[in-house]
Amino acid sequence: MNIQQLTLYPVKSLQGIDMEAARLTPQGLAHDRHWMWVDEHQRFVTQRQLPSLARIQVALTDRALVLSHPRAGSIDVPFEAPEGKIRLVTVWSDHCKALAERREVSGWLLEALGEQARGLTLVRFAEGFTRHVEADFMQGEIADTRFADGYPFLVTTTASLGALNQALEAGGHSPVPMARFRPNLVIDGASAWEENAWKTIELHGGEARWTLRKPCKRCKIITVDQCEGVIPVPAEPLATLVKMATQPGLKGAHFGQNATLDLGAGATIRVGDTVTCRSRD
Repeated sequence: MNIQQLTLYPVKSLQGIDMEAARLTPQGLAHDRHWMWVDEHQRFVTQRQLPSLARIQVALTDRALVLSHPRAGSIDVPFEAPEGKIRLVTVWSDHCKALAERREVSGWLLEALGEQARGLTLVRFAEGFTRHVEADFMQGEIADTRFADGYPFLVTTTASLGALNQALEAGGHSPVPMARFRPNLVIDGASAWEENAWKTIELHGGEARWTLRKPCKRCKIITVDQCEGVIPVPAEPLATLVKMATQPGLKGAHFGQNATLDLGAGATIRVGDTVTCRSRD
């Protein structure tokens, strides 16, 4: 088996960046979910509320995060931390320390998306703050993440996407691309749903190792076209995943596995790297 795809999402719920190589940190791929949008109550805003966020393209230079949109052009967000007071922002039930980016970025978003974006602010995760992963699935171990929904890595497989698309087509629906599921690591060479039995993924040579902690329960974001920012078919592929019951005994739709990094902080992984996946005892 090998890594077929590596994708980084610097800003929560904006477009991802497909990478040929990425540096590992305990909190995810370097720069992953380092920024997010918050409303006037300092609560996170995603494609759940604004599907059109998916139309915003993201790039990284040596000095800045660059956001682009057909209507508003591009704007740079320097890596250098902005001035201002630390604020508390909310991701689900977690309160995180963050710094607000300059007001011009909010103005740019308003120009890009219109009135639906009024009052939103781009914030970055505050250096030195630790947001712990929920303890329920950590078996006494400790991990942390940034603005991801709950875990620093999301792993999917090409075979499981193939099985889902086969079911979609059998139901008269169009297949969907992997981008709908916003994974960080996509593994090729496994059989469909094999990842549900994995305990660890290890890079060939032992340079890095992840533990798979929890199946990823999916929400309506997977119904959003990740290029156009619209929902082409209401409820799909969410409804088909529910019918497939990929996690027997669990309610809802599941696709992919949430993971934490056990070994390899600072290492660089690449598309094509060979991996070994070990099942639970």
